[in-house]
Amino acid sequence: MAAPWAATLKKIDDYRWQVPQSYKPGMLVPGLIFASEAMLEHIWTDDAFQQVANVAFLPGIVGHSLAMPDIHWGYGFPIGGVAATRASDGVVSPGGVGFDINCGVRLLRTNLTKEEVKPRIERLVNELYASIPSGLGSEGKIRLSERELDKVLAKGSQWAVQAGYGDAEDSAVTEESGCLQGANPDKVSVKAKKRGIPQLGTLGSGNHFLEVQVVDEIYDPNAATAMGINDVGQVLLLIHTGSRGLGHEVCGDYIKLLVDATARYGISLPDRQLACAPVQSAEGQAYLAAMACAANYAWTNRQCIAHWAREAFVRVFGKGPRVLGLEQVYDVAHNIAKLETHVVDGVRQALCVHRKGATRAFPSGHPDVPGIYRNIGQPVLIPGDMGRCSYVAVGTERAMRETFGSTCHGAGRLQSRHAAKRSQRGSEVAQALAARGIIVKADSMGSLAEEASEAYKDVTQVVDVVHKAGISRKVARAVPMGVIKG
Repeated sequence: MAAPWAATLKKIDDYRWQVPQSYKPGMLVPGLIFASEAMLEHIWTDDAFQQVANVAFLPGIVGHSLAMPDIHWGYGFPIGGVAATRASDGVVSPGGVGFDINCGVRLLRTNLTKEEVKPRIERLVNELYASIPSGLGSEGKIRLSERELDKVLAKGSQWAVQAGYGDAEDSAVTEESGCLQGANPDKVSVKAKKRGIPQLGTLGSGNHFLEVQVVDEIYDPNAATAMGINDVGQVLLLIHTGSRGLGHEVCGDYIKLLVDATARYGISLPDRQLACAPVQSAEGQAYLAAMACAANYAWTNRQCIAHWAREAFVRVFGKGPRVLGLEQVYDVAHNIAKLETHVVDGVRQALCVHRKGATRAFPSGHPDVPGIYRNIGQPVLIPGDMGRCSYVAVGTERAMRETFGSTCHGAGRLQSRHAAKRSQRGSEVAQALAARGIIVKADSMGSLAEEASEAYKDVTQVVDVVHKAGISRKVARAVPMGVIKG
């Protein structure tokens, strides 16, 4: 019997599946899903492919409405969705960024080995947990006035470096140097700012985490060495969080504004969650300016967390951060919309590229790749769940041609949070991880149940798709030793 998706999805090759433009009248471009055939059943039953088709209605969209193999149902756009619209006459949609603006990942390397860390991993996890506030509604150690918050929103992680949280070298290996241009704090509501003032330097809740990892496989020694990842057994630190309540409020504020704008500009869409406005309109420009503020807040947030994490390592190992080799590899956003230039149908065009649960993956030689990585391509950080592994990769030329320089961002959920909590208890998850030598601390047992491995796709299968499809290239794999969950 034919698979249920066989009549709808057109197979391009083993890793690309097209949603034809004829699938829904009004689609302006086809959809393109990167996935193995084994992944299609969940994508089909989750109805995420319907959202791929809906995104293709956005005015000014070019190329394809894209989905990465970690695709699952989201607000308006699928999580794992990518879409580029013309900056001249296209639109920007908050649903194409999501509520956690600039949720992203920061990776630090160390000179430590698994053998050195393992005897102290429980103490290290406890120090990290004590140093970095986590959980729903958590408040940080930094006290800001609204005027000082405006500086954070305008300057991003450079504010943190100037305030003594980390080094200038961190900004050099952060996407956009940790500061997205065009930010205007005046476009951020008072309510959003009030939510942001107490939360700077906090991990938050949900799938946010801080993870002590050990490298267990190196696929590309040259690229790995360029990143300071030299050996199997080397310990890394991965930080995953975003813009907290401030970003959530910015998104909510502008969805309300743009629902009205969609009607006012006569834009017809199959889903009101795709609310949008022309990029060049007053509403579109205001959203981009506010979104840039939230993105800058997120980069500052990760900068502060990285600083306190370094201090925790110093306390546990009794050596300075330079001796410990606690250097930043890279920091990359995976919920953002950015104005970029790409070649479409042989013509260079200014585009608004929406990446929602998708990572920028620029190739070697691209001017936006930091100089130290110019010969290998932009580092791509792909976290998995706390019981499996995570990957470091690099961007490719093929990604520039096919996906506007984008690839996957993680494993992608298989179960909703409620379903995950019904299927297992947090204490059972913690015990199973401990039996494998993985130390975990969380704000609540409920959050552990929500984040169990069974709730996620296997990140190895996800990464294999993007690697074999050629839109990013594997460099190294790391497995967890200790995890802090929000």
